[in-house]
Parts: sequence; structure tokens; C-alpha cells
Amino acid sequence: MTEFVSTTRGDRVAYDAHGEGPALVFVAGAGPFRAEDPVTTETARLAGENGVTAVVFDRLGRGETETGGDADLDAELGALSALLEHVGGSAVLCGHSSGCSIALRAAAAGLPVDGLVLWEAPVSAPAAETAEWASDFERQVEDGDLEAATETYMRDMPPEWLAGAKASPAWPDIAASARSKVADAQSLAWATAVLEDGSLADDVKVPVVAVYGTETFPGMPEAAERIADALPGATVAEVPGSGHSWEPEAMADVLVKFVRTATGSYEHPTGGV
Repeated sequence: MTEFVSTTRGDRVAYDAHGEGPALVFVAGAGPFRAEDPVTTETARLAGENGVTAVVFDRLGRGETETGGDADLDAELGALSALLEHVGGSAVLCGHSSGCSIALRAAAAGLPVDGLVLWEAPVSAPAAETAEWASDFERQVEDGDLEAATETYMRDMPPEWLAGAKASPAWPDIAASARSKVADAQSLAWATAVLEDGSLADDVKVPVVAVYGTETFPGMPEAAERIADALPGATVAEVPGSGHSWEPEAMADVLVKFVRTATGSYEHPTGGV
């Protein structure tokens, strides 16, 4: 059954919680929400059966989450802050794709994050290139040209993804969701910049594992290594999965073990957004 928590800005965030124990919050990447993401829901259910409170939420402007303002990175961190407070005060974050950069930013901003599991973070591109892409995307969103913005967002994804999206009867809805991807673009621009200049470790002090699938896209293993190289103590793991997604049982096992270790050995910082 859907539950809700309100942010200090007044956004109403929809989420499902599975199980009891130390908290794990899934941070989706560009586009997914609970009703269209059975893989994450099944992973959360499995984790919840093994001593974890696993939380799956609809990001701002998606699914059942209501927002009256911009779905930018600050607002997205506000949603995470409200969830973390609501589920016990701190949690491990599991980011998926661009959700990894949002999770990293949350930890760097001082939210009470116990650790990070980062699945296939798309952070292998040069910072200048990513910043230009993010700027182009945000400008198109601000101009209301949401189809062009969606094409820009998907520019470096497998071309068949964009072709399939444009051929789908859901294309108008897909394009309309571009506004909910602003936080993704902003966080990716930030993440590639701090990875490149070496400053990520100044603010991210929590345990981190960067994960990629056994059948993945070029650049994903390299991106995981880039994160691990930037953060002392961070590790890299390969987990069964393909098509930019994981196999629920295998990922749930990794997550439960990581949550137990991270919450048992790490005292989270105070503060937040």
C-alpha cells in the first residue's frame, strides 16, 4: 500500500516500504517509477524478507509523487531528506544509473547516508562534455521543447532506445517527463566534475560499492573503477544483470550484506538539506 511523506517545500512523495530493519532507499535514474519498475520492487521485497527496511519511492513529478515546483537537484535532495528522516533517520542509498549521482550528491551534501551502492553510474564521460550536455538539456526544458530535451537526454544512450521511444504511442508522455530529469542532468554534471578534479573524496566519507552487470554496456566497468579510484575504501563488484538492470535475487543478496556491514560499522554524519 502506498505511503506518503511531505518535504519541507510541500512536495508529497509516494513510497512503498518492505520489511523491518536498517533502512535501504532505492534512488531511481531517469524515468522509472514504482508502477513501471517491477525489478526494483522485487529486489526491495527480497531485501525486506532478510532484515532490511527497503524503500522504493516515486521521484518528483513521477508516478504518485506530487510536486508544485521545479524537480531540480535541490528539490530531489529535499525529497530524500524527508524520506530518510521518516524511515528512521538514516539509510543506505542504492542508486540506479543517474540515480547514482543523486545518491552521491546526497552523501556529499551531508544527508544522513550510511553507505552507497551504485549500479552502473554513467560517469565515464569528460566533465566538460557532460556539463555542455546538461546545459543544453536544461535550456530545452526551460524553453518547453520537451521532445527535443528528451532527444538530448538520450543522446548517448543506445540509439535503439530513442528510436523505440519515439515509435511508441507513449512518446508524448515520455517527452512530458523530461522535467523530472533535471535533477539527473544536474547531478551528473556535478559528479563528473568532482570525479575529474579529485574532490569527491573531500565530502563523501561513507562506504561505497560501485556495481555493474555481467552483461553491460561499454564504459560501465570503467565508470565503476573511476568511482572506486576516487574514493578511498570504495570497491567494485560485478553482479548478474543485463540491459542496464540487475537480477533481483542476486542484487538483493549484495544489498542486504552491504546494509548490514555499513550500518554496523559506520556512524553517519549529522546535517542535511
